[in-house]
Amino acid sequence: MASQSEPIQVSELLSAALGAVGGSALGDSVLGDSAVGAAGLGVDVGGPVEINDLRRLSGGASRETWSFNALGRPLILRRDPPGRPSPVGVMRNEAQVIRACHRAGLAVPEVLLFNEGEQLGTAGIVMSAVKGETIPRRILRDDEFETARSLLCGQVAEFMAGLHSIDPHEVPGVSETDELTNYRVGYSMLIDRSAVFERAFDWLESTRLPPGRLSVVHGDLRMGNIIVDADGLGAVIDWELMHLGDPIEDLAWFCVKAWRFGSPLGAGGVGEIEYFLSVYEQASGAEVDRDRFHWWLVQKTLTWGVIAMGQAFAHLSGAVRSHELAAIGRRVAEQEWDLIELLAPQSAAGALAASPLGIEPEVVLGEADDDPGVFGRPTAREILVAVRDFLDNDVVAQTEGRLSYNIRVAAKMLAIVERQIAAVDSGFVDALVQDPDSLGQEKVAATDESAVTGLTNVADDSWDRLARSTLVKLSVANPRYVLPG
Repeated sequence: MASQSEPIQVSELLSAALGAVGGSALGDSVLGDSAVGAAGLGVDVGGPVEINDLRRLSGGASRETWSFNALGRPLILRRDPPGRPSPVGVMRNEAQVIRACHRAGLAVPEVLLFNEGEQLGTAGIVMSAVKGETIPRRILRDDEFETARSLLCGQVAEFMAGLHSIDPHEVPGVSETDELTNYRVGYSMLIDRSAVFERAFDWLESTRLPPGRLSVVHGDLRMGNIIVDADGLGAVIDWELMHLGDPIEDLAWFCVKAWRFGSPLGAGGVGEIEYFLSVYEQASGAEVDRDRFHWWLVQKTLTWGVIAMGQAFAHLSGAVRSHELAAIGRRVAEQEWDLIELLAPQSAAGALAASPLGIEPEVVLGEADDDPGVFGRPTAREILVAVRDFLDNDVVAQTEGRLSYNIRVAAKMLAIVERQIAAVDSGFVDALVQDPDSLGQEKVAATDESAVTGLTNVADDSWDRLARSTLVKLSVANPRYVLPG
């Protein structure tokens, strides 16, 4: 939660920065577009600017996002959190690529101001606010977005085609990256380890792709990083992972299971993967190799797993104390499971068939014996339930914005601890951790989606054991993740 003085400080920084916009802040030296300056704002600036309705928005573990009104319009500030700077030039590149997309007529905000931190406290971008919704679960479920959902899959595919056609020379600071090597190095620097991740890294290295077409790649284009209105795609936002790379990377990232938020539709939860790829092919004129897409789907699933592990490490190491980052650590099990489904679907299906996860998880875990022992009542689990219910039912209803979001995260964390205590006490873990030889050996037919992605089964006994142990973690971290519907 922002400190009481932080909004005041941010307001003062914004007032000074926007007041100086008539100088060089938007000139050639920053974004290379002399057509944009004070006149581009539609107002005559030259002194302090009045800032109204400043609020810190919820979400965003790596960047701060603030909304406010100034210069006669609603605006957004995206900046690095104080003390946690991005690598030099990253936000400058973001400003450049958003401007290039805007010139190409793509759905992005208009950049009004960028600087490296001398005016905004940290490196930041001020841009126009785009009306709409960003919360995936609302977009995927609420009736008001029914029409938008029917259009969104094709619109995102067409946006990607437009993005990938931008000349890289328009964003001269952006460089090519080796995503697989970068994330393997990042993983090696963490304390935690995942046998599933290491198997996936080995598979990706052994099946490395030949170089493909080099394009400007968003790097994080997914549900949650798009603004959706009643007509579909309003804007693509959050460009901090942008780089030069294989355009198939963006297509695969949008189809990572984590970004479907429970929807059965493979492309961002709003469309079938094959339809998504075919629209992109038609809009871009470039064929999408399905085996190449599958390689990137594995790689990007692993990428999110390593990011989640790294964000938890930031908290555990003491570098950034954040219960939000800590909670993300338990999502690692979700990515492990997704990788098993992609690389060893028979092991995943066999583990599910042999486990009690087909039963509603709350019912199974509710069978734990809350024996107070020497400590008395309420037991530790009963205390967790009471506090979680208080947060969910009382506190959340009386808060809003980022505070409400943080409270919901805290309640989910208490639920994880509650399930873990119950799972151990009830023998639920023992029911899942069995001799791998007891797993059913029947063959499981490939799903329609596996056919689309060119899936090759590599299941063996080792994958069987990994599938079983991953289910143990999921039974506590997020049991609904593997339940149908």
